[in-house]
Amino acid sequence: MARCENQLKPRKPLSDTKSNGLPDWGDRVKSVDNFVEVLASIQEKDFTVPRVAEYVRDNPVDPDSLSPYLFYSPTHYTRNLIYKCDLFELIAICWDVGHRSAIHNHQNQNCWMAVPIGRLAVQNYELLRASDQTNFCELREADRIVMDPENPSFVDPKTPIHAVLNLPEYGERATSLHIYSRPYDHCLVYALESKCYWDVPLLYDTEYGRPAPPEKTSRGH
Repeated sequence: MARCENQLKPRKPLSDTKSNGLPDWGDRVKSVDNFVEVLASIQEKDFTVPRVAEYVRDNPVDPDSLSPYLFYSPTHYTRNLIYKCDLFELIAICWDVGHRSAIHNHQNQNCWMAVPIGRLAVQNYELLRASDQTNFCELREADRIVMDPENPSFVDPKTPIHAVLNLPEYGERATSLHIYSRPYDHCLVYALESKCYWDVPLLYDTEYGRPAPPEKTSRGH
């Protein structure tokens, strides 16, 4: 598979593997708390797509440190808030086998993704036509990339429409980390077959390791 523009170069080769089969990054691995602490120290003017992408690539998160934020559901993927400030939020999304998101955008905000657990496919789409008056849209499949512990990615601002899939053939659960800057609470969802789109709210299943209040939980994209 050819490398697309928004797929980062793989992390440097590993010399060892943990007993659980996950990569051993040695001194470079960070707990999620340390990951957030350094991320929050990046000044707003430096919080750019390439700068944060480089940080995500070079600072893998220890999967064991994510245990307070791992909540899987057999019926849907879950959105689990880890950290939020005015500049960015960090969310762990938990995917059971076969789960997939709707096709969606990110409301003109930037997004970086890593997959400390399992692997996920990202199917990108090209928007050919759209009408604000009728909510008509026409999409075409573009490239597809695969993310895993060695291959993080980010959303290309030029082609922001995509879907995330934990394909059945992968045969295992996955957890992805998503950095959104700035945080947003709604997005557009696209229907490929019916050629229409609409706005949906984005809420959380858990916040800081605890179930979100009922009024804050909803299926988003």
